[in-house]
Amino acid sequence: MLNIVIAEDDYRVAGIHEEFLAKVKGVQVIGKSLNGKETLELVENHQVDLVLLDIYMPDVLGTDLIHNIKENNPKTGIIMITAATEKNMVERSILNGVFDYIIKPVNIERFVTAIEKFKKTRTALETKKEFDQSFLDKYFGYTAMKTTTEQKTPKGIDPITLEKVRNILNETSKGITAEEMGDKMGASRTTARRYLEYLISVDEGKAELEYGIVGRPERKYYLYGKTS
Repeated sequence: MLNIVIAEDDYRVAGIHEEFLAKVKGVQVIGKSLNGKETLELVENHQVDLVLLDIYMPDVLGTDLIHNIKENNPKTGIIMITAATEKNMVERSILNGVFDYIIKPVNIERFVTAIEKFKKTRTALETKKEFDQSFLDKYFGYTAMKTTTEQKTPKGIDPITLEKVRNILNETSKGITAEEMGDKMGASRTTARRYLEYLISVDEGKAELEYGIVGRPERKYYLYGKTS
């Protein structure tokens, strides 16, 4: 059973988060705090597995509490649940090792997913003696990134080849024809054109007609922001 503390100065919001937690098996709220002082007292006097921490507390910033919470118990996880979107707040939270960062108003599915992920991670850390790359890829999000990329590219568009086309386009500010792209990527002009036109379809690139020495128009492709 995971012991959770809700550190939130708005008791109504804390109540909503407690209702969300009621939908997750294997967790229990052992305390709610309205300020930083109460939060630290709960962490110091109880075995707390996870703190749901707001940033804008009446007596202290939540980002300043992270170190104190971890100092008391390095294994206590922290999920920021806050309206703070400022770069310095997000950056400080991430660099200080929070498990997740959720911006208010909270979506219940996003909330529950974060809690379930924390549960699975904590269970793995407590039961496994060694970890393989597959687990670490899932934890650090690489599996999700790969899945998202594969889902976004249609049949006939290979993600690795697409990235190669992007890199080639990024190296030139003068544009490139389908034939030139085919030569650089080691493929036919038809294949190169398919990838180039795909980039246009997803608003990553554009094409312009340019006239050569003999007056024949050439269709040249650019990444946005790379036009000469």
